[in-house]
Amino acid sequence: MKVTVLIDTYNHERFIERAITSVLEQDMPLDDVEILVIDDGSTDRTPELVRCFEPRVRYLQKPNGGQASAFNFGFAQARGEIIATLDGDDRWTKEKLRRVLETLDANPEVGIVGHGFYEEYSHGRPDGLILPGSFYRLDLTTQQDAELFRHVAAFFGTSRMTIRKSVLDRILPVPEELTIEADEYIFTLAPALRPAIILNEPLCYYGMHPGNLFQFGKFEPAKARRKMKVLEVLIRELSAKLRQWGASEGIIDALFCGTRIEAGRIRLSLDGGSHLEAFSVERAAFKAAYSTVTWRYQFFRAFVLLQTLLLPPRVFYRLRRWYTDKGLSRLRSWTGEPTRTVQVVERRPG
Repeated sequence: MKVTVLIDTYNHERFIERAITSVLEQDMPLDDVEILVIDDGSTDRTPELVRCFEPRVRYLQKPNGGQASAFNFGFAQARGEIIATLDGDDRWTKEKLRRVLETLDANPEVGIVGHGFYEEYSHGRPDGLILPGSFYRLDLTTQQDAELFRHVAAFFGTSRMTIRKSVLDRILPVPEELTIEADEYIFTLAPALRPAIILNEPLCYYGMHPGNLFQFGKFEPAKARRKMKVLEVLIRELSAKLRQWGASEGIIDALFCGTRIEAGRIRLSLDGGSHLEAFSVERAAFKAAYSTVTWRYQFFRAFVLLQTLLLPPRVFYRLRRWYTDKGLSRLRSWTGEPTRTVQVVERRPG
């Protein structure tokens, strides 16, 4: 079975050698594995570093256009029946490729496989282990499945996503407005076509650093606005495609409830709005997070919602960021906050 490993990269000179090496050091024969590096117009030393791996690695460069543009360009070059993607600032564990290929081989009806991961910080913070807590097999045939998928979708992110080319071909092209989060377009549609599996194993290291275009710790208006626009594109384009494929409105609402909340929070943080808008967004967030809560958590929730009616939205969300940045969100444990779907385990390197 021919496999393509597609590495998308942009100005990853600090990480790209490590990413490529993690593929070359997989604990399985790589005779039928091609490695493509799609450089989305890097202006640093990335080209020079990648070319050191030729001819084992095919290096393809294009003008900068964002992740969707890089994906569309790279997928058109891929020769494999299976496509495994990797961001240039991430890396795989040695058993990653073997485990996902074994899973696809044992489950020929499955179209996409995801898995747990390590968060790897570049500024001294302890790394994190992120696991789904269970083996999952799911699709998007019911609203219940869609609600579950919303909670575990992160386990299909770029460096966790392995997909059959036959499924990918029905999804492409990815809308090129998705300069980031193009992977979400793919992994949301894939389970609507074929079942999906999530392995309860950490099989990659996800790079958390200041240059990360998707995850950013400090609130930066330019990055936040870019993310908001991408979320709006995802809601619009994915909803339209799923309706075209016959998905019910209940499934679509369940899938994008969280995305609408996130986009709404960013918009209110940046541009402000009415008290009622902030109240509606936060009430939807509480409702989406948990179905059964303690009386203390209900009290906490009522207190937060009251603040949305008293404070201007931009002030409310500035306080919310401060509360999170200071680690005060841990105080919610007093309220009997329910356990979330995924397991998060802090670990120190070594």
